[in-house]
Amino acid sequence: MNATTADIAEALIACPSVTPAEGLVFDCLEDMLRPLGFEVDRRISGEPPDGPVENLFAIRRGPEGSRHFAFAGHLDVVPPGDGWTSAPFAPERKGDLLYGRGAVDMKGAIAAMVAAVRDIPVEAGTISFVITGDEEGPARYGTLALMDRMRELSAIPDLCLVGEPTSVGRLGDMMKIGRRGSLNAWLEVAGTQGHVAYPHLADNPVPKLVAMLAELDAWVLDEGTEWFQPSNLEITDLEVGNPTTNIIPALAKARISIRFNDCHSGASLCARIEEIALRHSGTARCVISGEPFLTEPGSFSAIVAEAVKAETGIEPEASTTGGTSDARFLKDFGPVIEFGLSNATMHKRDEAVALADLEALARIYRRVTEAALKG
Repeated sequence: MNATTADIAEALIACPSVTPAEGLVFDCLEDMLRPLGFEVDRRISGEPPDGPVENLFAIRRGPEGSRHFAFAGHLDVVPPGDGWTSAPFAPERKGDLLYGRGAVDMKGAIAAMVAAVRDIPVEAGTISFVITGDEEGPARYGTLALMDRMRELSAIPDLCLVGEPTSVGRLGDMMKIGRRGSLNAWLEVAGTQGHVAYPHLADNPVPKLVAMLAELDAWVLDEGTEWFQPSNLEITDLEVGNPTTNIIPALAKARISIRFNDCHSGASLCARIEEIALRHSGTARCVISGEPFLTEPGSFSAIVAEAVKAETGIEPEASTTGGTSDARFLKDFGPVIEFGLSNATMHKRDEAVALADLEALARIYRRVTEAALKG
């Protein structure tokens, strides 16, 4: 394969893959990996409403007992929306940039992964690709299903790098060594509908919900920890749906979202939310999207930092900021770090990546792979 990293990225971008991705974009990646000696396992998992989801696991096994290093990522992208200056799935080079949906998040990184491993000899160790088609969606049948398959194949990696766009101002300035947990809660207070002129014949749920939300909003979860910023609770929706001015409603609803550090577990937060809701005559339904995790700074973070510094001249900041990623699942296998392109244009119109960054990222990934396989 003589293609540049940008050529590989263009081929992937040209395959429309709005979440959940399927078919053509996986064909494209498979066609790249098989000539490099990878066994490719594609599976469709799950049922509606959150499935089916297509996933790909590719592995090139090294000598028996050798170390196993995995790259992880996703081929699905968010909808492009309107207002692009060029077609979002017709990749276009303009000056020093490559434009297209997924250029940054994260087909560019997957292209760099492919370019990084193509000249690494089989004798160096086992390399795998853990690629889902549903990271931007519910993620219920994506990486979790891939992990089940990896267990079946006895293909658990020693180390895993997720190619999320972690860089901020320039390539290499930040890597993620952990993430906060995430949960959402749906709150309801039921009342009795009635005429506003006869409140004694009704039971207005709105003041109870407002009091509940006031208590939740005033809740200081923590002050942060050494590696994590303070947990935060946000009210994200409030609904009564009462179009009539002279009716006391029968139901009031709200939704909150919490991003939490390792001072808490999802279960402990849900228990507290349910207790507060009950005290205000309401109910709460919690969904935990992920627990907080931390890959303690050590040999793996040093490998990544040294590779980045060798190619960019800068030392990446080890951070746990930002939203969730599929690293929240893969951490169950062992140490996982996220490192990738600049996130300045991800999920935006005219998403674009610097061509030089694509090639530099491929070189960084190669250095990381070689060092990770040496142990």
